[in-house]
Amino acid sequence: MLDRLQALVDRYEKLSELLCDPDVVSDNKKLRDYSKEQSDLQPSYEAYMEYKTVMEELEAAKQMQAEKLDDEMREMVKMEIDELSTRQKELEDKIHILLLPKDPNDDKNVIVEIRGAAGGDEAALFAADLYRMYTRYAESQGWKVELMDVNENDLGGFKEVIFMINGRGAYSKMKYESGAHRVQRIPATESGGRIHTSTSTVAVMPEAEDLDIVIHDKDIRVDTFCSSGAGGQSVNTTKSAVRVTHVPTGIVATCQDGKSQNSNKEKALQVLRTRIFDMMRQEEEAKISGERKSKVGTGDRSERIRTYNFPQSRVTDHRIGLTVHRLDQVMNGDIEDILSALTVAQQAELMEKGE
Repeated sequence: MLDRLQALVDRYEKLSELLCDPDVVSDNKKLRDYSKEQSDLQPSYEAYMEYKTVMEELEAAKQMQAEKLDDEMREMVKMEIDELSTRQKELEDKIHILLLPKDPNDDKNVIVEIRGAAGGDEAALFAADLYRMYTRYAESQGWKVELMDVNENDLGGFKEVIFMINGRGAYSKMKYESGAHRVQRIPATESGGRIHTSTSTVAVMPEAEDLDIVIHDKDIRVDTFCSSGAGGQSVNTTKSAVRVTHVPTGIVATCQDGKSQNSNKEKALQVLRTRIFDMMRQEEEAKISGERKSKVGTGDRSERIRTYNFPQSRVTDHRIGLTVHRLDQVMNGDIEDILSALTVAQQAELMEKGE
């Protein structure tokens, strides 16, 4: 570990030199790439430099403890050793986490797809609730949300909604949300006051950039049609809605939310590219992680991951056994502690496996 840390320090300091080089300063691409690399290394660099300082102070305190001291001084030295030893352990744990393999997609924007599943209209209403929850969480993080496509029902629920979250680190926090979300509550349409159980599925995908996936014109089929509103009612008499099909994979993306056909085509291609990238990413992960599947998971949208129980104001994440009794705040976007707990659980798994 110390060799890895020293190599990290050497690289960090080399980057500091490069960022002062006039040739680099005048090259926007190099300046951007080196700045990002140094920014990524900075937490590990600072933790290690503090660790070295603590170890030096701890060694000095232990040498002092070996000298002849009066009782008061000996007690003070002992307290200092205890404090430094505690900080040493904290920094070692922090550094171990910082050195864990980083998902190369963590800094990317995400495209999120939410669909009403089992439960008909109630599932669609819950899908709209989840969309609002993620939108408010994104706002609390300073991220920007862009609606890509939506298919509403007559009650204002979403049969399907696709949106992008733009913000650094969006995927690192949102990636654990993929899966089936179950709701238990009395639907507005229920006259007998019975509790119903419905589900909506969430898929979180890292945005694919042009360099990640290249789509050739000869491989796609573009269809246009009139956009429609709730219940299939036509809301646009011009053919501005666009459906793009990637012929080699059969993957389809549709967009009708934009005002123009060109705008909808660009958004549909963005979703299409991301879906293809996500398919390839999951296939690759399945090859290398079949024997060590994480209990937290980041992709299986059929897996039931969380239950939202309205009568008891309870939210339970089934993967890590976490339950919180503040459903109103969660549905209002206050999900940071849940996402943090999932991140910690994933880090613990990686450390246990020695990755």
